[in-house]
Amino acid sequence: MRVLGIESSCDETAVAIVNEKRERIVELVLSQLKEHRPFGGVVPEIAARSHLTQLDRLIGQALEQAGLAANDIDAIAATAGPGLIGGVLVGVTMGKAMALALGRPFLAINHLEGHALSARLDPGVGFPFLLLLVSGGHCQLLRVDGVGRYRRLGTTVDDAAGEAFDKGAKLLGLGYPGGPAIEQAARRAAEAGLDPKRYGLPRPMLGRPGCDFSFSGLKTALRQRAEELAVEGRLPERERDGLALALQEAIAAVLADRTANALDLVAATGGGLTALVVAGGVAANGRIRQALDEVARAKGLPLVAPPLGLCTDNAAMIAWAGIERLQSGQAHADGDGLDFAARPRWPLDPTAPRAAGAGVKA
Repeated sequence: MRVLGIESSCDETAVAIVNEKRERIVELVLSQLKEHRPFGGVVPEIAARSHLTQLDRLIGQALEQAGLAANDIDAIAATAGPGLIGGVLVGVTMGKAMALALGRPFLAINHLEGHALSARLDPGVGFPFLLLLVSGGHCQLLRVDGVGRYRRLGTTVDDAAGEAFDKGAKLLGLGYPGGPAIEQAARRAAEAGLDPKRYGLPRPMLGRPGCDFSFSGLKTALRQRAEELAVEGRLPERERDGLALALQEAIAAVLADRTANALDLVAATGGGLTALVVAGGVAANGRIRQALDEVARAKGLPLVAPPLGLCTDNAAMIAWAGIERLQSGQAHADGDGLDFAARPRWPLDPTAPRAAGAGVKA
């Protein structure tokens, strides 16, 4: 079984071909960093137009590199939400067109399910596991009992951790994308011996019951501290790096604390987990992996994280999610149908109540 995956939910145009043996036959990701960097963030219209311009060429390139003809593909899987709806529509329309032309099943994949199952593609993990899904638009803790079986234990009441990284980097003048920029600046600060506690940034929700997150207050505190430390309207480089370190430490501490609560909650209701899994773009941050590894070890579980290329948005996880759905009977043999509508929002656990004060990204 060879499935071609298409990912276009944000600012990466990605195509991959994956088989049921977990072999990633070809993976292509076209970044849009140059287009969005002048704006300090993703501009939806620019992203959608770039997907529209590049996707057809990228699919042809993927088939050529794999040495396959289009007829060698057994199914087409495309991200159908959640995400920036213009980009999602581009990918879904292309996927449907290919499926119709080739007479193959079309699989409408939840982008979050792609992240959730990415650790089963590489390195491979068994059900059930606790998932911390942490990215620019999402911050959730979910118990994953199987394909299509997700129970949300916690979510953000306002902003996601990845947004805190991006907005923090923009505020500090570190550029875009914010996550890698913050991590690099934090590393410089740590090597210089700076103490993150000196900056007094809060750690929202730390020590409270439950598994929900909050990061908007942390961003506000960062802005206030940056203004206090500025000299003649400019933030000294040393203080900038120190604030980046303090921000990263605060986010890592909050993620670890809320994840520990979720693990305790699962243990109290039967346990049986195989691992703690972290996925999503923020999972690429080394300090956060370290903090979560400490939590997992304390609870007697391994921390499982996909390779860095599977943490950020990619099409291999979309193709693999399609394979998982087909193999588990979560998708009909003839696919989801060409009338499936793209969705800007699509929760993995539709029964979970929205956290108090939560925005649309929760």
